[in-house]
Amino acid sequence: MKHATVDNNEEKHVMLPAERRDLLLERLRDEGKLVVTDLAFELGIAEDSIRRDLRDLAAAGLLQRVYGGALPAAPAAADYATRREVAAESKRRVATVAAGLIRPGSTVILDGGTTALAVVSALPPDLPATIVTHSVTVAAALVDHATVDVLVLGGRLFKHSAVASGAITAEAAQSVHADLFLLGVTGVHPRAGLTTGDPDEAAMKRTLASRAAETYVMASSEKIGTASPYVVLPLDDITGVITDVEAGDPALDGLNVPIIEAPAYR
Repeated sequence: MKHATVDNNEEKHVMLPAERRDLLLERLRDEGKLVVTDLAFELGIAEDSIRRDLRDLAAAGLLQRVYGGALPAAPAAADYATRREVAAESKRRVATVAAGLIRPGSTVILDGGTTALAVVSALPPDLPATIVTHSVTVAAALVDHATVDVLVLGGRLFKHSAVASGAITAEAAQSVHADLFLLGVTGVHPRAGLTTGDPDEAAMKRTLASRAAETYVMASSEKIGTASPYVVLPLDDITGVITDVEAGDPALDGLNVPIIEAPAYR
């Protein structure tokens, strides 16, 4: 996109707030980030005006504010039932690859969420493994897997993701020593790291990651390049990212971690 620059020798067009916000959203779609100082200089207005626009757009769920600017907002704020219909095929591809990482006889922590539920569907019916989860939906789906031993971490139910969370769940997790953690997040971004929309859920995910030798993030395409308000982990703390975003896609730029592709033909 070719950006307009401000010439101080020419008469400036004074943009209405609504026009300016439309411009900010267009710029965010094109560039994947907004920098307050750059925008204020380009548009010839005070930085506070840009920050006020970002606050309003963030309140409407249209972007995620970060220090110095904004990033695309993760699209995972809907309720659990609705999220099951979002990017379902993308999640299936990611889940198929994630399920392939579970080795016979291993102990695996499986996160909550709709991608984790798709992992259960992708498991071989005769796989012998132990799966630890704090998700009531994942645990229920594993009932039909006769060779999987299921350990359920209890606690207060966080209904948005249908998972247990809080002190009781975190304490129960301390007894777990897993080979692998399949982690679900709502945003994966080179600057913001791995993020989700609730602080308690973020803390629970960090606790679970600390109980596993390896942590892989399951990230369907709509999560790559986006951010949510609460940091789960920095990218340096994980083993890799499983995604169906194709290698070479600009959305993957800056993600300096191993990328495991989940191609469309799967």
